[in-house]
Amino acid sequence: MGTDLKSIAVPYHRGLHRFAIFTSFVTLALIVAGALVTSNDAGLSVPDWPTSFGSWYKMPQMVGGIVYEHGHRMVAEFVGLLTIVLAVWTWRVEKRRWLRWLGLAALATVIAQGVLGGITVLFYLPPAISTAHAALAQTFFCIAVAIAVFTGRRWVEEQPRVELDVRRPSLFTLTLLSIFVLYVQLILGAMFRHNGLSWWPHVVHAGVVAIVLSWTAIRAISVYPQTDAVRRPAIMMLSLMVAQLCLGFLAFITRVMWGRDAAQPELPMVISTVVHVAVGALLLATTVILAIQVWRHVPVSFAERVPGREQKPVVA
Repeated sequence: MGTDLKSIAVPYHRGLHRFAIFTSFVTLALIVAGALVTSNDAGLSVPDWPTSFGSWYKMPQMVGGIVYEHGHRMVAEFVGLLTIVLAVWTWRVEKRRWLRWLGLAALATVIAQGVLGGITVLFYLPPAISTAHAALAQTFFCIAVAIAVFTGRRWVEEQPRVELDVRRPSLFTLTLLSIFVLYVQLILGAMFRHNGLSWWPHVVHAGVVAIVLSWTAIRAISVYPQTDAVRRPAIMMLSLMVAQLCLGFLAFITRVMWGRDAAQPELPMVISTVVHVAVGALLLATTVILAIQVWRHVPVSFAERVPGREQKPVVA
């Protein structure tokens, strides 16, 4: 991926790009479906796996929690099919070897995700496995979004404007730190939702997330306002972070304070939690996009440092 774009004729495949975008949207729908399962305590409504009530193909009676659990499985199977098509299509038409391998990585991730989902059922929702299942789902979403970015016309055809980042820590380092703290927050939140951890580590770490992401976004917006590919995802990341903090507060109120003694999940708790999970997935994917664009347009990590000579950036 570090080869000069001028030296390689990479064709733009509109169909592949649109299919990658479609796969990303369906994956987000799958994350929402999974959040509905957890929020409605429907994780064991279908007690077997990989079959459903002993059948591979028969539709069970869609009542109660079965609606969420079996519906989630159906969407997951559709995403698996889309990922197979995406991986094969990418491998056949893409000249960029690293992108072909990324397509295979997406396929391996979705297979692992399906296996983890099955293990959560077979072992009666162990918190550690359920948390890994949630984290891997958002990882796959980020991979799908990244493929959509890499197959886009702008990425393929434009000659990127490059600026050398001489600040410390570099903007690229800040984006990686942002991804890290978001993953920690994702794990803490999933552990809380699956009854493996108290709520307070998740709430306390939200402050860390706010500080790191604000630092990253403000640096990107203030220092590189002319670089649209960096400025736009930074603004989006900051906006989603604010929305996520508000949704997190709402989810805490409805789940911990109002719904603590509820006999079953109440609608306000379900809605706030599901939207919180969806926006969290969008926030993580946007931060990954920002890191990719910073890597491309502000390649501090790939600068040639020769004493006594001007630093020369290598275009990604």
